[in-house]
Amino acid sequence: MLPSSVSPALARRVALAAQGFGRVPSGPVATRQLNTLIDRLGLLQIDSVNVFERSHYLPIYARLGSFDRSLLDRLTFARGGRYTEYWAHEAAFLPTSDWPLWRWRMEHYRDYYAARPDSWASANTATLDWLRAELRASGPLPASAIEADAVIGAESTARRGPWWGWSDVKQGLEVLFRTGEVVSAGRTRFERAYGLPDQVLPSAVLNRTVSRADAHRALVSHAARAHGVGTASDIADYFRLKAADVAPALADLAEAGEITQVSVDGWGRPGWLHSEARLPRRIEADALLSPFDPIVWERARAERLFGFHYRIEIYTPQPKRVFGYYVLPVLQDEALVGRVDLKSDRQAGVLRVQAAWHEAGQTIDVERLAALLRRTAEWQGLESLEVMPRGDLAAALTAAVRSHS
Repeated sequence: MLPSSVSPALARRVALAAQGFGRVPSGPVATRQLNTLIDRLGLLQIDSVNVFERSHYLPIYARLGSFDRSLLDRLTFARGGRYTEYWAHEAAFLPTSDWPLWRWRMEHYRDYYAARPDSWASANTATLDWLRAELRASGPLPASAIEADAVIGAESTARRGPWWGWSDVKQGLEVLFRTGEVVSAGRTRFERAYGLPDQVLPSAVLNRTVSRADAHRALVSHAARAHGVGTASDIADYFRLKAADVAPALADLAEAGEITQVSVDGWGRPGWLHSEARLPRRIEADALLSPFDPIVWERARAERLFGFHYRIEIYTPQPKRVFGYYVLPVLQDEALVGRVDLKSDRQAGVLRVQAAWHEAGQTIDVERLAALLRRTAEWQGLESLEVMPRGDLAAALTAAVRSHS
């Protein structure tokens, strides 16, 4: 029988266990373990920043330890394979079988663009028509291949502007991707190819129809299971759902006995505990968390669970950064005990800890962190580890690293 109240400490352990922490894998990580973990999480968020490592590899590494990244590439980069991409939370890899659960969001984007005569999509219908025809005739293709020869009317659609600027081709493909008129057709060296759904997806996926209510019930069920315990807003944020759609789904799941409402001291609002949640007495973990890891991506939840105030500073001007550019929270057992700003200097073969910080009020095992960073450098194929003299943990971490060098 599920409890009616959960202590804050148990809530942390439940959340970590639901996310796949606390079970040390035995032997090399194989495809089966990758599939099991991704199915548990429901998605891997994609981000292009590569200063340390691309974000979708990091939740796997945090939970399973060192693994062959090419195994994950073969799963997630394949055309028409087990995984596809869509805007679930943010841009993410997700099971291809779940693609029909997002048709309501695709319809939302179509309605949004149609209702906005001032939008790029409304102003560039000729570009969109041309892209549909180009993919029908020659697809699937990456944006770069289409851009190479793309001329619509008298205006070239070649790439222009600074690094964040998209060409008309890329912007058009992304509009069609959001509306479901094109889908990911795999990636090569991280560049996404685009294809029409019937060029890429299996017929069983294309022909599956799911109502908006049923899709939300399935997504809320998965989010509740992936959280273990969470508030309604936590569960809604997992797949970026609206409260109006989440509330009836939660009521249905509660009536079915899949979740039960619980109180957690200090939360100030009800929590929902999943019926399959583990209630561990302890969690053993050593991990570096991506800024886009489900444990911390909802910053309010991270603060409520761990007392950890976290903001990514990639887009903050350097003089205004507090902790660093690409800062990863450090998980030891059931606490977030510090943060490190990492950079993989691939040319020099060095993993650089550009800053290291101890989280106030937490006890950190610096030797464990040093060992984790050495394993991380090895996983990255880097020959050495260097700690820069920035942050209140830098001196102690430098000493711990040198003691085993």
